[in-house]
Amino acid sequence: MSKRTRRATPAVQAGAARPTVTVCRGCCCGTPKVPGLAHTAQLHELRQAVGQAATVRVTDCLDACERANVIVVQPSTAGRKAGGRPIWLGLVNDPDATADIAAWVASGGPGITEPPGILDLYTFSPSRRVRAELHDQ
Repeated sequence: MSKRTRRATPAVQAGAARPTVTVCRGCCCGTPKVPGLAHTAQLHELRQAVGQAATVRVTDCLDACERANVIVVQPSTAGRKAGGRPIWLGLVNDPDATADIAAWVASGGPGITEPPGILDLYTFSPSRRVRAELHDQ
């Protein structure tokens, strides 16, 4: 099917009513290559902490391995309308960082509320190719 006739997924057509948290769990992220972190527990804690405030999904490698344990927070429709853009966070190996991300997302996420200042330490900009691949999923 051509790109012109391909239908967008319902979430893309209607917009996401709540933020989406994408957790990389391929290649380096979520593996013993990042020692000292209970990856399964981190994902469980993140899901529990955001509850129904956001969609948490797991994806294969986001190709940002130099910052293994990547989490991308995408805004809700309202957040995007308010100027929010996806925020890429890398080296999220600290339980406190996971808790800060969850609290921010639960309070609205990008475009709705400002992230805690400490998350600036984790923020990075991936290449355009990598950003485009996330949006194609």
